Amino acid sequence: MFLPAREYALGETLRSGQAFRWRAREGAWEGVVRGRWVRLKQETEGIRAWTASRERDWLEDYLQTRVEIERVTATFPQDPHLAGAVAACSGLRLLRQEPWECLASFILSSTKQIVQIQQIVGLVCERFGDRVPAPVAAYSFPSAERIAGLAESDLRDCKMGFRAPYLKATAEMVAAGEIDLESLSNMYVEQARAQLIKCAGVGRKIADCVLLFAYGFQQAFPVDVWILRALCQLYFPRRRPSAKRLLRFTQTYFGPNAGYAQQY
Repeated sequence: MFLPAREYALGETLRSGQAFRWRAREGAWEGVVRGRWVRLKQETEGIRAWTASRERDWLEDYLQTRVEIERVTATFPQDPHLAGAVAACSGLRLLRQEPWECLASFILSSTKQIVQIQQIVGLVCERFGDRVPAPVAAYSFPSAERIAGLAESDLRDCKMGFRAPYLKATAEMVAAGEIDLESLSNMYVEQARAQLIKCAGVGRKIADCVLLFAYGFQQAFPVDVWILRALCQLYFPRRRPSAKRLLRFTQTYFGPNAGYAQQY
Protein backbone atom coordinates (compact mmCIF):
# COMPACT_ATOMS: atom_id res chain seq x y z
CA MET A 1 0.00 0.00 0.00
CA PHE A 2 1.02 3.62 -0.48
CA LEU A 3 0.59 6.21 2.29
CA PRO A 4 0.65 9.79 1.01
CA ALA A 5 2.72 12.02 3.28
CA ARG A 6 4.27 15.39 2.52
CA GLU A 7 7.56 16.30 4.20
CA TYR A 8 8.00 12.96 5.95
CA ALA A 9 11.53 11.97 7.01
CA LEU A 10 11.03 8.24 7.51
CA GLY A 11 14.55 7.20 8.48
CA GLU A 12 15.07 10.12 10.85
CA THR A 13 11.75 9.39 12.54
CA LEU A 14 12.28 5.65 13.00
CA ARG A 15 15.82 5.99 14.38
CA SER A 16 15.22 9.05 16.57
CA GLY A 17 14.94 7.16 19.87
CA GLN A 18 11.15 6.95 20.04
CA ALA A 19 10.83 3.26 19.14
CA PHE A 20 13.36 0.44 19.21
CA ARG A 21 12.19 -2.28 16.84
CA TRP A 22 13.08 -0.89 13.41
CA ARG A 23 15.95 -2.22 11.29
CA ALA A 24 17.29 -0.85 8.01
CA ARG A 25 17.41 -3.55 5.35
CA GLU A 26 18.10 -3.18 1.61
CA GLY A 27 17.04 0.45 1.38
CA ALA A 28 13.90 0.05 3.50
CA TRP A 29 12.87 -0.30 7.15
CA GLU A 30 11.43 -3.44 8.73
CA GLY A 31 9.67 -3.76 12.07
CA VAL A 32 6.63 -5.03 13.93
CA VAL A 33 3.82 -2.60 14.75
CA ARG A 34 0.92 -3.66 16.96
CA GLY A 35 1.56 -7.32 16.20
CA ARG A 36 1.95 -6.84 12.43
CA TRP A 37 5.18 -7.12 10.43
CA VAL A 38 5.80 -4.07 8.24
CA ARG A 39 8.32 -3.05 5.60
CA LEU A 40 8.49 0.67 4.82
CA LYS A 41 10.27 2.54 2.05
CA GLN A 42 10.55 6.30 1.59
CA GLU A 43 9.22 7.65 -1.71
CA THR A 44 8.96 11.19 -3.01
CA GLU A 45 5.29 11.74 -2.19
CA GLY A 46 4.94 9.41 0.78
CA ILE A 47 5.72 5.96 2.12
CA ARG A 48 5.40 2.58 0.41
CA ALA A 49 4.34 -0.12 2.89
CA TRP A 50 4.31 -3.93 2.67
CA THR A 51 2.31 -5.77 5.34
CA ALA A 52 0.03 -8.77 5.65
CA SER A 53 -2.85 -6.52 6.74
CA ARG A 54 -5.08 -4.94 4.10
CA GLU A 55 -6.23 -2.26 6.51
CA ARG A 56 -4.27 0.97 6.64
CA ASP A 57 -5.73 3.11 9.43
CA TRP A 58 -3.56 1.47 12.10
CA LEU A 59 -0.38 2.19 10.15
CA GLU A 60 -1.36 5.77 9.28
CA ASP A 61 -2.10 6.33 12.96
CA TYR A 62 1.24 4.85 14.05
CA LEU A 63 3.26 6.84 11.51
CA GLN A 64 1.13 9.98 11.89
CA THR A 65 1.23 10.53 8.14
CA ARG A 66 -1.74 12.87 8.18
CA VAL A 67 -0.02 15.42 10.41
CA GLU A 68 0.73 18.63 8.51
CA ILE A 69 4.22 19.09 9.89
CA GLU A 70 4.61 22.64 8.60
CA ARG A 71 1.70 23.73 10.78
CA VAL A 72 3.26 22.04 13.78
CA THR A 73 6.69 23.64 13.41
CA ALA A 74 5.06 27.02 12.71
CA THR A 75 3.89 27.03 16.35
CA PHE A 76 7.46 26.78 17.69
CA PRO A 77 9.02 29.90 19.24
CA GLN A 78 10.85 31.97 16.67
CA ASP A 79 14.35 31.54 18.01
CA PRO A 80 17.54 30.55 16.13
CA HIS A 81 17.99 27.32 18.08
CA LEU A 82 14.67 25.81 17.05
CA ALA A 83 14.96 27.25 13.56
CA GLY A 84 18.24 25.40 13.18
CA ALA A 85 16.72 22.20 14.56
CA VAL A 86 13.77 22.38 12.14
CA ALA A 87 16.12 22.92 9.21
CA ALA A 88 18.32 20.00 10.26
CA CYS A 89 15.44 17.60 11.02
CA SER A 90 12.93 18.58 8.36
CA GLY A 91 10.07 16.07 8.19
CA LEU A 92 10.66 14.46 11.59
CA ARG A 93 7.44 13.03 13.08
CA LEU A 94 6.28 11.75 16.44
CA LEU A 95 5.04 8.17 16.26
CA ARG A 96 1.87 6.99 18.02
CA GLN A 97 2.83 3.73 19.68
CA GLU A 98 0.92 1.03 21.51
CA PRO A 99 1.00 2.10 25.20
CA TRP A 100 2.15 -1.14 26.84
CA GLU A 101 5.04 -1.71 24.43
CA CYS A 102 6.05 1.95 24.74
CA LEU A 103 5.96 1.85 28.54
CA ALA A 104 7.89 -1.41 28.76
CA SER A 105 10.48 -0.27 26.23
CA PHE A 106 11.23 2.94 28.08
CA ILE A 107 11.54 1.09 31.39
CA LEU A 108 14.19 -0.98 29.62
CA SER A 109 15.85 2.14 28.19
CA SER A 110 17.10 3.50 31.51
CA THR A 111 20.84 4.41 31.30
CA LYS A 112 21.18 2.52 28.02
CA GLN A 113 22.17 3.61 24.52
CA ILE A 114 19.78 3.04 21.63
CA VAL A 115 21.70 0.08 20.20
CA GLN A 116 21.64 -1.65 23.60
CA ILE A 117 17.93 -0.96 24.05
CA GLN A 118 17.25 -2.46 20.64
CA GLN A 119 19.15 -5.60 21.62
CA ILE A 120 17.25 -6.01 24.90
CA VAL A 121 13.84 -5.41 23.33
CA GLY A 122 14.70 -7.75 20.47
CA LEU A 123 15.60 -10.56 22.88
CA VAL A 124 12.39 -10.04 24.88
CA CYS A 125 10.30 -10.31 21.72
CA GLU A 126 12.14 -13.33 20.30
CA ARG A 127 11.90 -15.29 23.54
CA PHE A 128 8.47 -14.32 24.81
CA GLY A 129 6.53 -12.78 21.93
CA ASP A 130 4.41 -14.59 19.34
CA ARG A 131 5.62 -15.32 15.82
CA VAL A 132 3.83 -13.06 13.34
CA PRO A 133 3.25 -13.64 9.60
CA ALA A 134 6.31 -12.29 7.78
CA PRO A 135 8.87 -13.27 5.12
CA VAL A 136 11.52 -13.15 7.87
CA ALA A 137 11.47 -14.21 11.53
CA ALA A 138 9.41 -11.58 13.35
CA TYR A 139 7.73 -11.49 16.74
CA SER A 140 5.13 -9.43 18.55
CA PHE A 141 5.95 -7.58 21.74
CA PRO A 142 4.90 -9.85 24.65
CA SER A 143 1.80 -8.81 26.56
CA ALA A 144 1.86 -7.57 30.13
CA GLU A 145 0.24 -10.85 31.18
CA ARG A 146 3.04 -12.83 29.53
CA ILE A 147 5.78 -10.78 31.19
CA ALA A 148 4.01 -10.92 34.55
CA GLY A 149 4.04 -14.71 34.45
CA LEU A 150 7.79 -14.98 33.89
CA ALA A 151 10.47 -15.45 36.50
CA GLU A 152 12.76 -12.48 37.06
CA SER A 153 15.67 -14.66 35.98
CA ASP A 154 14.03 -15.16 32.58
CA LEU A 155 14.00 -11.42 32.09
CA ARG A 156 17.58 -10.99 33.32
CA ASP A 157 18.63 -13.50 30.66
CA CYS A 158 17.57 -10.83 28.13
CA LYS A 159 20.43 -8.63 29.38
CA MET A 160 18.18 -6.09 31.09
CA GLY A 161 19.96 -6.24 34.45
CA PHE A 162 18.45 -4.16 37.26
CA ARG A 163 15.51 -3.26 35.00
CA ALA A 164 14.14 -6.82 35.20
CA PRO A 165 12.26 -6.43 38.52
CA TYR A 166 10.91 -3.06 37.38
CA LEU A 167 9.52 -4.52 34.16
CA LYS A 168 8.03 -7.54 35.94
CA ALA A 169 6.42 -5.42 38.69
CA THR A 170 4.91 -3.02 36.17
CA ALA A 171 3.64 -5.91 34.04
CA GLU A 172 1.97 -7.36 37.12
CA MET A 173 0.27 -4.03 37.85
CA VAL A 174 -1.01 -3.73 34.28
CA ALA A 175 -2.11 -7.37 34.13
CA ALA A 176 -3.98 -7.01 37.43
CA GLY A 177 -5.76 -3.86 36.28
CA GLU A 178 -4.06 -1.67 38.88
CA ILE A 179 -2.95 0.56 36.01
CA ASP A 180 -5.45 0.92 33.15
CA LEU A 181 -3.38 2.09 30.20
CA GLU A 182 -6.42 2.42 27.96
CA SER A 183 -7.97 5.03 30.24
CA LEU A 184 -4.98 7.37 30.27
CA SER A 185 -5.88 8.95 26.93
CA ASN A 186 -9.09 10.31 28.49
CA MET A 187 -7.33 11.97 31.41
CA TYR A 188 -5.68 15.34 31.86
CA VAL A 189 -1.95 15.07 31.34
CA GLU A 190 -1.20 15.57 35.04
CA GLN A 191 -3.55 12.72 35.99
CA ALA A 192 -2.13 10.41 33.33
CA ARG A 193 1.43 11.18 34.43
CA ALA A 194 0.56 10.45 38.06
CA GLN A 195 -0.80 7.04 37.05
CA LEU A 196 2.33 6.15 35.11
CA ILE A 197 4.65 7.22 37.91
CA LYS A 198 3.00 4.58 40.10
CA CYS A 199 4.71 1.98 37.92
CA ALA A 200 7.98 0.45 39.06
CA GLY A 201 11.01 2.09 37.50
CA VAL A 202 9.02 5.03 36.10
CA GLY A 203 9.87 8.61 36.97
CA ARG A 204 8.80 11.81 35.28
CA LYS A 205 11.12 11.43 32.29
CA ILE A 206 9.93 7.93 31.34
CA ALA A 207 6.32 8.89 32.06
CA ASP A 208 6.61 11.88 29.74
CA CYS A 209 8.14 9.72 27.00
CA VAL A 210 5.12 7.41 27.18
CA LEU A 211 2.66 10.32 27.32
CA LEU A 212 4.25 11.83 24.23
CA PHE A 213 5.10 8.79 22.11
CA ALA A 214 2.08 6.59 22.93
CA TYR A 215 -0.70 9.07 23.68
CA GLY A 216 0.29 12.24 21.85
CA PHE A 217 0.16 14.56 24.87
CA GLN A 218 1.98 17.59 23.51
CA GLN A 219 2.32 19.03 27.02
CA ALA A 220 4.77 16.24 27.84
CA PHE A 221 8.37 17.39 27.50
CA PRO A 222 10.77 14.57 28.48
CA VAL A 223 13.96 15.92 30.05
CA ASP A 224 16.94 13.58 30.12
CA VAL A 225 20.58 14.51 30.66
CA TRP A 226 21.01 15.53 27.02
CA ILE A 227 17.90 17.71 26.84
CA LEU A 228 18.87 19.27 30.18
CA ARG A 229 22.32 20.08 28.83
CA ALA A 230 20.86 21.56 25.65
CA LEU A 231 18.31 23.69 27.50
CA CYS A 232 20.95 25.10 29.85
CA GLN A 233 23.45 25.75 27.07
CA LEU A 234 21.00 27.33 24.64
CA TYR A 235 18.54 29.15 26.88
CA PHE A 236 20.33 29.67 30.20
CA PRO A 237 23.98 30.15 29.18
CA ARG A 238 24.95 32.42 32.08
CA ARG A 239 23.22 30.65 34.95
CA ARG A 240 22.02 27.21 35.95
CA PRO A 241 18.24 27.29 36.45
CA SER A 242 16.58 25.55 39.35
CA ALA A 243 14.57 22.43 38.56
CA LYS A 244 11.36 24.39 39.23
CA ARG A 245 12.40 27.22 36.90
CA LEU A 246 13.38 24.79 34.16
CA LEU A 247 10.10 22.90 34.44
CA ARG A 248 8.10 26.12 34.21
CA PHE A 249 10.15 27.14 31.16
CA THR A 250 9.46 23.88 29.29
CA GLN A 251 5.76 24.14 30.12
CA THR A 252 5.35 27.71 28.86
CA TYR A 253 8.01 28.62 26.31
CA PHE A 254 7.62 26.00 23.59
CA GLY A 255 3.96 26.52 22.78
CA PRO A 256 1.09 24.14 22.01
CA ASN A 257 3.37 21.57 20.33
CA ALA A 258 6.06 21.47 23.02
CA GLY A 259 6.42 17.71 22.68
CA TYR A 260 7.29 18.09 19.02
CA ALA A 261 9.71 20.91 19.86
CA GLN A 262 11.44 18.63 22.36
CA GLN A 263 11.98 15.96 19.74
CA TYR A 264 13.40 18.43 17.23
